[in-house]
Amino acid sequence: MYAVQPTQPNYTNTRSQPHLIDAAVVKSAGDIYRVYCEVHPEMTGHASGVAINRFNHRGKVIFTPNPVLLPQECFVPLAQIESFIY
Repeated sequence: MYAVQPTQPNYTNTRSQPHLIDAAVVKSAGDIYRVYCEVHPEMTGHASGVAINRFNHRGKVIFTPNPVLLPQECFVPLAQIESFIY
């Protein structure tokens, strides 16, 4: 009889899999980014994305590539916001 070893999930390569983000969160992130661009037209294109609360959809435009997030927040990259618009 063979002993079955329980398999451990591999958490070392978590950045290769994109996280699925709710469409409503992406839409809200797009709205936040659009308003930011309207208020600050000189900064358009410099952002890396939006950090947004998954529950109340409040967020901020982020300019660093790897932001530090609170547990209830997620990061919506600018590329995903722009692709959602089209």
